[in-house]
Amino acid sequence: MQAAMAMNENDLPVAEPLLRAHLKEDPLDVFAIRLFAELAGRIGRYGDAENLLRRALELAPAFTPARANLALVLYRQNRPAEAIAELNRVTEEEPDNPGHANLQAAALGRIGEFDEAITLYDRVLAQAPNQPRVWMSFGHMLKTVGRLDDGIGAYRKAIELMPTLGEAWWSLANLKTVKFTEADIAAMEAALEQGGVAKEDRFHLDFALGKALEDRGEAEASFAHYAAGNALRRTELDYDADETTRFVDRLIELATPEFFAARAGQGCDAPDPIFVLGMPRAGSTLVEQILSSHSQVEGTTELPDIPALARREGNYPLSLPELSHEQLARRGEEFLRRTRIQRKTERPFFIDKLPNNWMHVVFIMLVLPNAKIIDARRHPLGCCFSNFKQHFARGQAFSYSLEDMGRYYRDYVRLMAHLDRVEPGRVHRVIYESMVDDTEAEVRALLDYCGLPFEQACLEFHRTERAVRTPSSEQVRRPIFREGTEAHLPYEPWLGPLKAALGPVLAAYPAVPEAL
Repeated sequence: MQAAMAMNENDLPVAEPLLRAHLKEDPLDVFAIRLFAELAGRIGRYGDAENLLRRALELAPAFTPARANLALVLYRQNRPAEAIAELNRVTEEEPDNPGHANLQAAALGRIGEFDEAITLYDRVLAQAPNQPRVWMSFGHMLKTVGRLDDGIGAYRKAIELMPTLGEAWWSLANLKTVKFTEADIAAMEAALEQGGVAKEDRFHLDFALGKALEDRGEAEASFAHYAAGNALRRTELDYDADETTRFVDRLIELATPEFFAARAGQGCDAPDPIFVLGMPRAGSTLVEQILSSHSQVEGTTELPDIPALARREGNYPLSLPELSHEQLARRGEEFLRRTRIQRKTERPFFIDKLPNNWMHVVFIMLVLPNAKIIDARRHPLGCCFSNFKQHFARGQAFSYSLEDMGRYYRDYVRLMAHLDRVEPGRVHRVIYESMVDDTEAEVRALLDYCGLPFEQACLEFHRTERAVRTPSSEQVRRPIFREGTEAHLPYEPWLGPLKAALGPVLAAYPAVPEAL
């Protein structure tokens, strides 16, 4: 049982009963406990993996490999500060292990400590310069802080070392500013044709080729690659559009005017948070950049804390009415504590721009009644097809099928329309196309809603220097542009399933149909 953790996917069904039987006979075998933790992590049971690893470390505090595994599990649970604390101990015991430093740099990036993360990457790559995935991670960090040319160089170095590394190719495409050459396209096509290329590399290559061919105006060939990449990615995901619809149904049933009136004055009264939410690729990063250009507002990133707090309750969202006055206040206060690590200035307001928080707006209204909520909305076809072209590092499982996407957008509109009716004026909506057409009027309306005085810097948002950790990082570093409102037009012949799923929402946009 003291073998290294090197199971492959085919080993998992066989390994679990063997490990269970062995641990029943010898429950103190820390090596077996670590292997069982790896098995749990492989199938996404990170809570179980964490418990097993903590048990192993309780039995053997100096078991450094288990502590390194614990740091990784914490990182994958969006608990970077805790991961860093474990990694600090691990690196004391194994200071020359580049893998530990690489994970530590990624975790530092998660909490906004970018300079320290970049210093660590420099050190790791000086020691181990032939690590393509580390070069790629370094590229991600450089892109985030706006060092675009250095980031491109890091991605190119990763590709030089590993030409089939699909994520590095996609990372170049995802900058939205790199135009691939004929040689690049030939290299990606050659990589796809190779036998034995991992599924993850294949769908990343398809997404990258889709973007390369889109830039050349070859819509049909481009769509074929986007469709292939999405179909392959969809095979790895367990997404049920019916469950999203049922979830929204439940929220609409409980979020009545009487429900909110009975809880008036409850929750945490802090006005600090500004939530920017809606569909991904709908302009939320643009709204964040505009607001964070204001002297009183700090931009952070897409924070995982609201979903984590909301889903803590069993049978969510039907459990919401059961939360007491004290529990609502504690949840809001805990959100502020958890997000404090992301705030690097003393500005009184900060932004959480996780788009998927639209599913938790009712929870936000209850626990943080003085928070501002901004719904960033974009034309259904433009928004949904932009998602279809986008490979997300994690989450957004709805985005890999045109039908799933249309249904998700429709459910989102349905819930937000209901909240407009029962809590009028509580949510401020920014229509992307209106922001493009009359930026100053929309910016002034946005600032008025937030109770902020107008500042010219908000109109010159592209000049604001800050880290941006989303796919739109380079787009918001230049003045507002119209291309985003028209990019889907060449692909309309293939968008029939999306249009059908959107139903009346498409024709009514930017208004909302009376019945959904």
